[in-house]
Amino acid sequence: MNERGNGATWGVAGWTAGILALLVGMPLAASGRLPERLATHWNGAGDPDGSMPLWAAVFIPALIWLVLASGAVIVWRRTDVAREWVPAVLMTGLFLVGTQASIVHANLDRTDWHEARSVTVWVVAALAVAGAAGLIVWLAGRRVPAPWRETADSPVMDLPEGQRLVWFSRASSPWMYGAFAVTGLVAMAALLVGVVGLTSLDWSLIVPLALASILLLGLASVEARVSETGLRVAFGPFGWPARRWSVGDIESARSEARTAAQVGGLGYRLNRLGTTVMLRGGECLVIRARGRDFAVSVDDAARGAALLNSLRAQHPSR
Repeated sequence: MNERGNGATWGVAGWTAGILALLVGMPLAASGRLPERLATHWNGAGDPDGSMPLWAAVFIPALIWLVLASGAVIVWRRTDVAREWVPAVLMTGLFLVGTQASIVHANLDRTDWHEARSVTVWVVAALAVAGAAGLIVWLAGRRVPAPWRETADSPVMDLPEGQRLVWFSRASSPWMYGAFAVTGLVAMAALLVGVVGLTSLDWSLIVPLALASILLLGLASVEARVSETGLRVAFGPFGWPARRWSVGDIESARSEARTAAQVGGLGYRLNRLGTTVMLRGGECLVIRARGRDFAVSVDDAARGAALLNSLRAQHPSR
């Protein structure tokens, strides 16, 4: 299995284990402050009307998550179609965690399940968070148009008269997505145990982990676009922030093989080679602009460089 496959596998395993740990750990950690039976269902008025013993409240959500995650992994390993279901699986896992947190909070320090608090606000919040996370993952995994095809592997290409050519390429780092998932899960766990009431909120732990998770998400994917306006390199699932260079700013463009060791690791790197956005070792699009080099690790970099050089030759005054 290659580096990307290993990263993706560990990311999936880490996410599955993290969700499972939260589903099982929250009610068990609070077991001394919960009634023998937990309210697990509420009517439209927000009053509890159904219950189960603690072991069932722990076991059933965990079993649902294990079956769902295992099925998704099996399909993912056999067919590419499973990628379309990743956001749905992620949303389900987060919603299960949110629901479990709401059940624990509703039953905490109650002597009988009939006295449980309402969970309406908690469930709505869980749906909102799960939906937002699913949207982010969908945006991160969306497909971009295939690069424009040209048979010649030259640093320049012939531009058809009257036609506008656009080149796209995208890359992502499974390792950075895995780190994003781990830091995000730990931050979410610290927040949940505080909000539920098991411990006091430790913002000195939650805030740094949440910021690290957001930063990792923003650096885990990159998209490069070459058009007659120049080069645009966008970061993260929302394509923001982005760096832009006009055709006139670019002195030259080339494709170059670089490794993470050469540039100092994964991420946004500054060293003697210039600025490098390194998500995986291999082919990089490198431009010389304003006296400095900028490189981004994307596939099909040779065609992107060829199109940039051709546009520059066609419009030297830009």
